[in-house]
Amino acid sequence: MKYLDDDRDIRFNLLEWLDLDAVLKGEAYRDMDREQLGMVLDEALKVARGSVAACNEAGDRTGARFENGKVQLPEGFAEAFRDLASGGWISATMNPEFGGMGLPESVGTGISEFLMGANTSLGLTVLLTRGSAHLIESFGSEALKATYCERMYTGEWAGTMCLTEAGAGSDLGALTTKAVRQADGTYLISGEKIFITSGEHSLTPNIVHAVLARTPDAPAGPKGLSLFVVPKFRVNADGSLGAANDVTCAGIEHKLGIHGSPTCSLVFGLNGACQGFLLGQEGQGLAHMFQMMNAARYEVGVQGLGNASAAHQAALAYAKERLQGRGPGAAKGGAQSLIIEHPDVRRMLLMQSAYVQGMRALVSYTAWCMDMAAVSEGEEKDRWQGLVELFTPISKAWCSDWGFRVTEWALQTYGGYGYTMDYPAEQYLRDCKIASIYEGTNGIQALDLVGRKFKMQDGRPVSHLLRLAGDTAKQLADDPVLGASARQLAEAVKALGAVLAHIPTRENAGLLTILNAVPLLDMLGHVVAGFLLLQQAALAGRKGAELLSARGVDPKDRAAVRTLCAGSPDAAFYLNKVQVAIHFAHRGLPLVAAHAAAILSGETAPMEAML
Repeated sequence: MKYLDDDRDIRFNLLEWLDLDAVLKGEAYRDMDREQLGMVLDEALKVARGSVAACNEAGDRTGARFENGKVQLPEGFAEAFRDLASGGWISATMNPEFGGMGLPESVGTGISEFLMGANTSLGLTVLLTRGSAHLIESFGSEALKATYCERMYTGEWAGTMCLTEAGAGSDLGALTTKAVRQADGTYLISGEKIFITSGEHSLTPNIVHAVLARTPDAPAGPKGLSLFVVPKFRVNADGSLGAANDVTCAGIEHKLGIHGSPTCSLVFGLNGACQGFLLGQEGQGLAHMFQMMNAARYEVGVQGLGNASAAHQAALAYAKERLQGRGPGAAKGGAQSLIIEHPDVRRMLLMQSAYVQGMRALVSYTAWCMDMAAVSEGEEKDRWQGLVELFTPISKAWCSDWGFRVTEWALQTYGGYGYTMDYPAEQYLRDCKIASIYEGTNGIQALDLVGRKFKMQDGRPVSHLLRLAGDTAKQLADDPVLGASARQLAEAVKALGAVLAHIPTRENAGLLTILNAVPLLDMLGHVVAGFLLLQQAALAGRKGAELLSARGVDPKDRAAVRTLCAGSPDAAFYLNKVQVAIHFAHRGLPLVAAHAAAILSGETAPMEAML
């Protein structure tokens, strides 16, 4: 399957809009420059368009298969994974001491979008390998780091995280997997985990599992959990692989999408011989695991973006080829028009583009905040980190929810053909849906937002966010092109602020907050995307005006502007950035006021109904 990307907008985010120079001043990045980072994106895109995308359709059509206790992956997956490993793409943003490239997170986000858009199933293996290796780097002993980190960062071995059990889905405090300490300091692990992505495969000779388990004397609930490194094969002192470590795959799930990604049930210690190594301290397992979970939640947001962008680009290309009916102004009885000439199709396509670019702005800005936190100290570091923590559940939930809707709109663009397997739209829709469910459902993300993130640092991050959005609205209020859109943003910020101020005054404030957590997150996601898109539009407007001036084109001469754009991809790009922000402001931001009206009504019918 051919992967159609939006490389131009990814580069705009990184190299034109975000203050990359502020990041590159940091000690870890001083040897890097914009040209080098642009070349890195070039190479990542080549791999994504090449072997990674080449096996995406086979991954979906053939899928992972469970045969004789082993998982067989589709043709091409092994070659693509080797290409990712040899190119260093598994650990692009990780510590060079253990084989990583040490790139800024804002660059890594572009790389992740390429991989997730080209082949989500394979991208998930990369995500989990990197995340579990980083757990070992962060909390493991020197011996564990020496044994596992470089081998995982370089793709020699793969990794997973093992949380979920049949009787404990999102309720991690109910986990029952056991870990019994042995005389040599290791632990015997016993129990069963389900829904383990890439829990068994033959891409690598070893798979290293990060497993949450409970020691015999641990207290009940989340505080009794500890975290363990459990390899599929034991590792000898010289680094070679030893005996199998009593980790058994009992089967894989048959799923709606991501067919090439094996979702496994794993049994640890079926024969009483599963060896595990403690990561960090006993009783701190969930706290440690949240490092990986938060990173994965953010990257699942990138998955929603990657699927949505690829679906949109495919729909856009199709609309430029498909003849059907006659568009406005076409001669009656004349030749059929391309469907991109029909106003409703154009509306669908621009709405797709608006949400895709809004999602990309959100995750790119979040990654830039991660970088700024990494290169800052003291109060400034806390300020950037506060925004990262606030944006993490929004990135995950808002991008996966609206990413799925974009794939739906993209499928609709194809008409009946979109519902067939002759075109990629239906696969993007199926592959995207899981993103709102795993790594903590979007309902859980919303509860995390209103229950924890709103309150952290005495509410400073959310106040900072509202101030940023409000300042953007004020700065552009009198802009001749963006002024009306800025006023839409101001109204959305006002509506969100009114809800946040009003709910705590209600007698049933706790219930109203929990009941409306999901719409509150959606409101915040729209406000963030709205103000970031307007920031981008202001920059694009200036750059577009410079191009017009350089070519001697009067910006009021619409025909001349369109003629220039037809021959200048940059001019067309900047014009479209402005139109996308306007469209989102007038079609997306009004949803904030609609949510506000519903919440402020105090309606609690779901709790009163006899469901």
